[in-house]
Amino acid sequence: MSLQNVRWTGTGLVRPECVLATATGDIYTADWRGGVAHVRADGSQAVYLGQPVDGEALKPNGIALVADGSFLLAHLGAEQGGVFRLTRDGQTQPFLRSVEGVDLPPTNFVTEDALGRIWITVSTRLTPRALGYRRSCQDGFVIMVDEKGSRIVADGLGYTNECLVDPSGQWLYVNETFSRRLSRFPILADGALGAKQVVTDFGAGIYPDGLAFDADGQVWVVSIVSNTLIRVALDGQQQQWLSDVDPDHLAWVETAFEANEMGRPHLDNVHSTVLKNISSLAFGGADLRTGYLGCLLGDAIANIRMPVAGHPPVHWNYPSVP
Repeated sequence: MSLQNVRWTGTGLVRPECVLATATGDIYTADWRGGVAHVRADGSQAVYLGQPVDGEALKPNGIALVADGSFLLAHLGAEQGGVFRLTRDGQTQPFLRSVEGVDLPPTNFVTEDALGRIWITVSTRLTPRALGYRRSCQDGFVIMVDEKGSRIVADGLGYTNECLVDPSGQWLYVNETFSRRLSRFPILADGALGAKQVVTDFGAGIYPDGLAFDADGQVWVVSIVSNTLIRVALDGQQQQWLSDVDPDHLAWVETAFEANEMGRPHLDNVHSTVLKNISSLAFGGADLRTGYLGCLLGDAIANIRMPVAGHPPVHWNYPSVP
């Protein structure tokens, strides 16, 4: 892939960290104006803003589209998180604010699987969250919600970021950003998770955030800071397809990370030529070969032609809602 082939979708977006695509050509992104931005196939845009939570605007990090056209938002609140349901007329209702009797900290990601179960990640219990930008931070967790309720199904993870059930439905894959690894858990019959397996460890400069599966069942991982896109084979072998970062800037971040001094400035200032701190990936387009990249520091969605087609996500054929 060449950076010269990067194109942009949408305008005026605010922190479009998480991106979703559907068969109708709709693109949805998290938006820190307080809801979800919608870029339609014809290029027109809408934004669906929710009601304030705990005295602050919704800060959606991860988002999920559900079958009735509403959204689930993982709220990255200043002190408390949770998951909220947002309808397109702005109605906002709590979906999950606590688990096992404990209020949810700022919440990172939410996704639905083919069985209708909801998977939620919390990166760290530390306050402020930047204290979790350490190898030593191992307090992230995963929640699963089904007809029986909500429960923590995995704990002690190294800054839990995006998670996704694989196309077989047998594994939950999870990025552990500051442990620099992609892990997976077998999903048991009752929805509980078996023992963690490390799929692959990433080296210097890679901070895995978003992930998506392609049609071959391989995993595409997006690294923040380094603006890197990596294809991970089933045996853990890595192939780097895209990268856009100034070497001196990356060296500065690496030095801080190794010294346990990494903080917000290392994420909020990325020196690159084209990309704007990419954080997530959605396969889209009529043939599922357009890669849409969420961008933490961008006001649009980067897109590029992918070498393989993606595996259609659960929401791929959900109907478009005006």
